[in-house]
Amino acid sequence: MTRVALIDDHESVRLGLEAACARAQKVVVFSGSDVTGYLDWRSFNGAPPADVVVLDLTLGDGTTVTENVRRLVADGSSIIIHSVADRPAAVREALAAGAAGVVSKASPIGDVIAAISTVAGGEPLNNVEWASAVEGDRAFADAQLSARERDVLRLYAAGLPLKVVADRLGVAYSTAKENITRVRVKYVEVGRPAPTKVDLLRRAMEDGILAQPSDREDAGGVGA
Repeated sequence: MTRVALIDDHESVRLGLEAACARAQKVVVFSGSDVTGYLDWRSFNGAPPADVVVLDLTLGDGTTVTENVRRLVADGSSIIIHSVADRPAAVREALAAGAAGVVSKASPIGDVIAAISTVAGGEPLNNVEWASAVEGDRAFADAQLSARERDVLRLYAAGLPLKVVADRLGVAYSTAKENITRVRVKYVEVGRPAPTKVDLLRRAMEDGILAQPSDREDAGGVGA
């Protein structure tokens, strides 16, 4: 069963999400107004990290979204930004810090629950708010990958094992591996780290290297 933490400084928002999670058989393990309170609760109780943290874009404690997302990602949770979606720069900042996606506070509650299920299943969240935040932002999108690096990333992020990627492109396995290493380094350099294969999938979709999930070539699931 998915374990969820809700961090929002508006109690009414948290109460609505708690009720919706209960109906969807998702366990809300924490509900509070700031990240520090959640991490302190975890430490005090020795509880494992929540599978998914639904995080308000802007909290009232003076913290930044980058700070909050990085602390939660480092703690071991996947992050959904629950935003009024009127600050695209802050949303892009959250995505760059490692958030799995964005859901507007104007969205039906069912969309929020569906997003929690998607992210808990290890899939990238791909919706209108996410696309709007990324679209047109060259600084966010451009990791300056070479043509070969883009080819390797496209196949690898789509789910192919690296050896199969190398065979398909007619290069040595070591070459394909070096390309993926360089891709990861380049994303780190532009503030968009991609330590896992799921992260690489997200970056490839962000940059238009890989199409939407329904349009991708049938290359199997995304593995570690």
